[in-house]
Amino acid sequence: MHNPNNLLAEPADAPGRGLTSPLARRSFLRYSGAGLALGGLWLSGCSKDDDTDPNSGLIDVGSGDTGILNYAYALEQLEAAFYTQVVASYFTGATAAEKAILSDLKDHEISHREFFKRAITSGRISDNLQPDFSNIDFTQRTTTSGKLGVLNAAMAFEDLGVAAYNGAGRFITDPAYLTLAGKIVSVEARHAALIREMITANTFVANDVVDLTTSTTNNLSGTGNVSGNVSGTGQERSKRPPVVLSTANNYLAAGSKLRANSFA
Repeated sequence: MHNPNNLLAEPADAPGRGLTSPLARRSFLRYSGAGLALGGLWLSGCSKDDDTDPNSGLIDVGSGDTGILNYAYALEQLEAAFYTQVVASYFTGATAAEKAILSDLKDHEISHREFFKRAITSGRISDNLQPDFSNIDFTQRTTTSGKLGVLNAAMAFEDLGVAAYNGAGRFITDPAYLTLAGKIVSVEARHAALIREMITANTFVANDVVDLTTSTTNNLSGTGNVSGNVSGTGQERSKRPPVVLSTANNYLAAGSKLRANSFA
């Protein structure tokens, strides 16, 4: 297991519950404003069995646009399962505001998951990927021992999700799918910023997720810009699918771990 306080220590591309809880009562459209029910997005055909490599034991997400949608679907299954478990029994001392936020995030991720489930009707991976959250202490707000606290785990999942969508865009050929990915990643980025603020105020962005090579007072322990001279790009960092899955697989049980050989 990597540094429990930051699962995104992997090199950046540029610099107990199942996963099938019912769709939440709130609509994803209400929260994202994304308008995801685009008629042209539905893939025709019937679902098929998982393409599991008998030698590696890993489920391949596939290739082309369907492979990228499968990749996103897998990550949304994992996030939905995480927040479902968080909300089932909140960490010790959770405030009413924290409970409301985490409940909303759960609803968002379930909506994302269900959207992909309905959209990928041909060549879809398993709808029942099983998590392994044994390295997360769901009773603790933040990390206090060798296991991740809830908010630290949430930050890791959200940051990973944003980097994943950013890194997958280059592989998408259908403009409609690229638009979809852009809309969802904007929601995930808001989640990531909010979780960081819940942990420590004024830390919603830092150099590990955005290319800020000159520190600011709000960028961890920076000392501020010098004459406004920032040499970084200001862009969010991205990770390609194999790098993302090497981290995500730490939280998937055997038989549910993934690979994305077509998107190296």
